[in-house]
Amino acid sequence: MLPEALTIQALLVAYRAGTLTPDDVVDTLLDRINADADRNAWIRMLTRAELSPYLAALAETTPELKPLYGIPFAIKDNIDLAGVETTAGCPAFAYIPARSATVVQRLLDAGAVPLGKTNLDQFATGLVGTRSPYGVCRNAMDPDLIAGGSSSGSAVATALGQVAFALGTDTAGSGRIPAAFNGILGLKPTRGLLSTAGVVPACATLDCVSIFSTTPDDAQRVFDVAAGFDESDPFSRRPAAQLSAFPPAFRFGVPAQAQLEFFDDDEYAACFDRARAHLESRGGELVEVDFAPWFEAAGLLYDGPWLAERYLAVENLLGREPEAIHPVTRDIIERGAAMSATDAFRADYRLRALKRQTDAIWGQVDVMLVPTAGTHYRIDEIEAQPVELNTNLGYYTNFMNLLDLSACAVPAEMTDTGRPFGVTLFAPAFSDLALLDLAARWRGSKLVLPETDRLPIVVCGAHMSGLPLNGQLTNLGGRFLRTARTTTDYRFYALPGGPPYRPGLVRTAEGDGDAIEVEVWDLPKTAVGSFLEGIPAPLGIGRVQLDDGTAPPGFLCEATAVRGATDITELGGWRAYLEQLR
Repeated sequence: MLPEALTIQALLVAYRAGTLTPDDVVDTLLDRINADADRNAWIRMLTRAELSPYLAALAETTPELKPLYGIPFAIKDNIDLAGVETTAGCPAFAYIPARSATVVQRLLDAGAVPLGKTNLDQFATGLVGTRSPYGVCRNAMDPDLIAGGSSSGSAVATALGQVAFALGTDTAGSGRIPAAFNGILGLKPTRGLLSTAGVVPACATLDCVSIFSTTPDDAQRVFDVAAGFDESDPFSRRPAAQLSAFPPAFRFGVPAQAQLEFFDDDEYAACFDRARAHLESRGGELVEVDFAPWFEAAGLLYDGPWLAERYLAVENLLGREPEAIHPVTRDIIERGAAMSATDAFRADYRLRALKRQTDAIWGQVDVMLVPTAGTHYRIDEIEAQPVELNTNLGYYTNFMNLLDLSACAVPAEMTDTGRPFGVTLFAPAFSDLALLDLAARWRGSKLVLPETDRLPIVVCGAHMSGLPLNGQLTNLGGRFLRTARTTTDYRFYALPGGPPYRPGLVRTAEGDGDAIEVEVWDLPKTAVGSFLEGIPAPLGIGRVQLDDGTAPPGFLCEATAVRGATDITELGGWRAYLEQLR
């Protein structure tokens, strides 16, 4: 029997105890999905035969070695899974990818099991979940309510306990709105932390892969695995120093009372009043701020040149077979064809000015709190006014990616009429972990990092994010922690041989070297032995002195091995050396 709460932790505990197997879980969930087929959450489920290779691969490993061992998940159908059709909600657009999206492959390598592809507003354009030829996606709590979009199916599948987590995308709110409307958590990470390689673009410069889960801990586990620099994605970003938590006593901003909008929904207005009080009870000090620059930025998304990106993504299909595109979606996207370079620069200049204004406000507060949506509509209401009501739903969401923010949608309460209400916590880029920690505090708990029995390890060369040997870490459940620098008593060398090319980090007499850029990862202690077996001489593991006063284990090189090697200390790091070789 499955755990009552289908969380990653509960499943891993059952697997380790031998009371469940991944085959048991998959069989039960396939039955569960079929029983709720009328919700239209899925476009394409994998057959039992298609799932067999994923399950067979788990027989060769253990839950201790794979952080997502046997964890069932769903994939929004604008994200590639090798050998399975990607439709983006449009049959005429469909193709079969030869390889999985980078973010999907990371999850597969960690032991997760994909159950299939989920429904969405076509081409990820919409916040409603009704613009799909595969059927209107119906809310997990009330089938007459909209599920929200565009990642409707992923949210509904997670809320119904059909999967432990799901992937969506979020450009204008497509991950946060459906999370709120189905009573689950939706993490919209910092742009570029999760690769968009293998994701059908909506607005390529703004798109994010998002994570749906029922708990902050589960979102953290998935984020740990999914995030990472991807050389094949031109929009991928190397992680900056991540804020891990807000202080116990923190300041949170809310829009000035006159700027709040609930579209005549008194229940939602009352819910937000209680939400503000609740966050104060968790250590927050409320600060009203002028949200005008955020709201002005939001208006640029659909009334500005970013529509041209949506047009570019489907330009060929529009020219070849325009009737294949949902009429509401087509009307929205076609407006992008009229945008000019002048429009683009004018909007970019204005956005930069608005960002300067909003950046200044972060000196007053640590985090912002807004309703995820100002109201929640029925399906028949959306069908009667598809554009106007959809626009209302983006009031608190559309500015996030334009202003380079990280955000987490958190369920708050149910209204008296049975509608879920949620809030969104947001902060500057690279605040993802702190937002998840605050989401846990919202629930009266704290973020529990998985697999606490782990060992940090400092890497300085080909094992770094996005480089050729990084898979030796990620395949063993390695997690990126931070970028760091050594103290100034190290010399750095490019060793002969390769590929892969390797550096040598050698400690010298104090002051006879320089600070070298490194990355700190960690591994489950049960996987350390396997990792060490793959380290060739003259490299080894020793204590690496970092400029923050810590000395975790890391790669060092025998001093005798650098005879004849190229001294690259003055470059300050391996990435700088590789850049010089280009």
